[in-house]
Amino acid sequence: MVPTIVVLNGPNLNLLGTREPKIYGSDTLADIERQAAAHAKTLGLAIEFHQSNNEGVLIDWIHAARGRAQGLIINAGAYSHTSIALRDAVSAIELPLVEVHLSNLAKREPFRHHSHLAPVAIGTISGFGALGYLLAIDALAHHLNIKGSQS
Repeated sequence: MVPTIVVLNGPNLNLLGTREPKIYGSDTLADIERQAAAHAKTLGLAIEFHQSNNEGVLIDWIHAARGRAQGLIINAGAYSHTSIALRDAVSAIELPLVEVHLSNLAKREPFRHHSHLAPVAIGTISGFGALGYLLAIDALAHHLNIKGSQS
């Protein structure tokens, strides 16, 4: 069985490439997905991607990962700062989570400094743009002791 990582993207991430590129970069979500899929393949991982602007849909995808995925990567966007429901969903399924943010949240508005997901994640990657997704894949592969991941 090939280990599977589920990558979830929250609100407004469908607008990447055109939405505030000085903050979020010029890569589109499709660009990030292509880069991440190619990287995951080099590590022998299967990867699937989902994006929704709807909190309930994201929760449904988190629940669906239970029992079939080995890890989660979530860029919940603004929901990171507001959604206890996403935090509870991640806690309920007991899969390792890496939280990703394209921008450096510590340099942003004070309301972005707190994440409800961070306490239930194995780690948070913030401020590296699209590279953050590749770093998150490496971190999960290392956490899961996947052959080919960096030690």
